[in-house]
Amino acid sequence: MIELSRKNPRYGYRRVWAMLRREGWRVNKKRVHRLWRKEGLKVSDKQRKRRRLPILLGTSENSCTRRQATHPNHVWSYDFVMDLTEDGRRLKMMPVVDEYSRECLSIDVERSITAEDVVETLASLFRRRGEPTSGIWHVFSLIESIGCTYRKYSLG
Repeated sequence: MIELSRKNPRYGYRRVWAMLRREGWRVNKKRVHRLWRKEGLKVSDKQRKRRRLPILLGTSENSCTRRQATHPNHVWSYDFVMDLTEDGRRLKMMPVVDEYSRECLSIDVERSITAEDVVETLASLFRRRGEPTSGIWHVFSLIESIGCTYRKYSLG
């Protein structure tokens, strides 16, 4: 039983019981189950296959799979990350990352990040480094109010 379970780590006690019966062992399923537990045997977890995103079908023009960064300052991304401090208060962070070099261009850490803070951070980055050459942003979690203010800022 142990040998069969080592040869076939994805087989459970029922399948091992069936294999033992085929090999000529006259053994009860309950006994195999009891011995299986006693030996501490377990079925190994199935390794999940990584889903590949379709390159052409179902992806937008601004998607990460279609528009990968090819050089520094080509594509930037930003996200909103939240954490709790030791005293239980919320801390918000907004890192801006260059997708090609993985360089963190800026990280805002505040108790509250407003839409104006986002626009101010991006404007200061534009002054220091210029806009991304592709004009493409990957925004991972866009808060409604920030989106409205950003649209107003970018339109004029």
